[in-house]
Amino acid sequence: MFKIPGSSRFHLFLFASCSFAFVILALFMLSGHLNTVRAQATAAPAQASPVSPHDIADTWQGTLHAGQDLRTIVKITKDDKGGYKGVFYTIDQSSQGFNLDSVVLSGQDVKMTLKIFNLTYEGRLSADGKTIDGNSNQGGGSVPLVLTRATPETTWEIPKPEPPPKPMAADADPSFEVATIKPNNSGATSMQGLVIRGRKFMTRASSLGDLISFAYEVQAKQIVNAPDWLDKDRYDIEAVPEQEGVPNPEQIRIMIRKLMTDRFGLKFHHDKRDMSAYVLTVGKDGNKLKPTQIHGNLPGIGIRPGTGGITLNMINATIGDFTGFLQILVLDRPVVDKTGIQGRYDYQCTFTPDDSQFGGHPPPMPNQGNNSSTDTAAAAAPSLYDALQQELGLKLSAEKTAVDVIAIDQVQKPTAN
Repeated sequence: MFKIPGSSRFHLFLFASCSFAFVILALFMLSGHLNTVRAQATAAPAQASPVSPHDIADTWQGTLHAGQDLRTIVKITKDDKGGYKGVFYTIDQSSQGFNLDSVVLSGQDVKMTLKIFNLTYEGRLSADGKTIDGNSNQGGGSVPLVLTRATPETTWEIPKPEPPPKPMAADADPSFEVATIKPNNSGATSMQGLVIRGRKFMTRASSLGDLISFAYEVQAKQIVNAPDWLDKDRYDIEAVPEQEGVPNPEQIRIMIRKLMTDRFGLKFHHDKRDMSAYVLTVGKDGNKLKPTQIHGNLPGIGIRPGTGGITLNMINATIGDFTGFLQILVLDRPVVDKTGIQGRYDYQCTFTPDDSQFGGHPPPMPNQGNNSSTDTAAAAAPSLYDALQQELGLKLSAEKTAVDVIAIDQVQKPTAN
């Protein structure tokens, strides 16, 4: 169940077929810790005796044995229409509660889903209504989990939230105090991740082209007059900012820009060129985005196996984060945001990539290598363009337009540490 994230050219994280435990830890690395969303993660306390043994509106708890013991609490209540809703906690990792996307009771069968972490739980309610015996499944990895109806005497205490990490001053002009750049000779052809863990910045197998794309928010085709090694040579970088506090994405970009100037001698000028691009707009029926349940300076962004394809997973992300991810990792041309959408959201989109996406080398997908036409047909996901419209209410259209390009004037391989 515990798998290391796969490769990604984009910043922060690529969520592979990993456990819920790893995803939570990944988010800790991104923002220092998870703040509790008190207004969204509030549910009724455990009831001394339920109205009916077949009513699951109550507090349930159980221990997930997935490499380590993780105590899980699910608080289920009734919604306005008489159905169920719930909040999910893993209290050995965080005080954060996450709103479940669905809680369904059909006869004795219980199913719960948490899309943000690709998590499903399916179980069967016992005849006396005291337990739900089932399995927790994330990314294809299934682990047994028995949930027991809690009583006031047995209910586990949810930890008090820690104070939020101190953000870097909004008016700071940050620089890296110390930066180590080492060649990466692993043979990797794409960035393995860009991570902020507390105040420590790290990348693995990053090319200078990757860093330019991220720091200046451009697609690879928008970098012109560059030497061949700009994309071929790979580096591992570790750095610590001079300033205190957790930086926001723009402050990270500022520090990377200074690093490239100081250590790679990068000089360039801006220019305009007509270029094929994609334009992102809101569909005719409006967007379907949900406000984020996570609050912090940084987004969690990545991909993972999905039903019949791959899932783009965005946590605490702006539309700008999303378009940046698309143009750097997925698509072969720039992406222009014309949605007008502000704020941060949690959203997912599952699709089947075509030959033009991911540089012709998409990540592994479910059923890959499986010759069963029935399995493949049953699991088929729509194209990216259809999935965006169906799942997120967003439209991606191709058009030719004038775009900004980074024209390289001078660059050199990095100076020694």
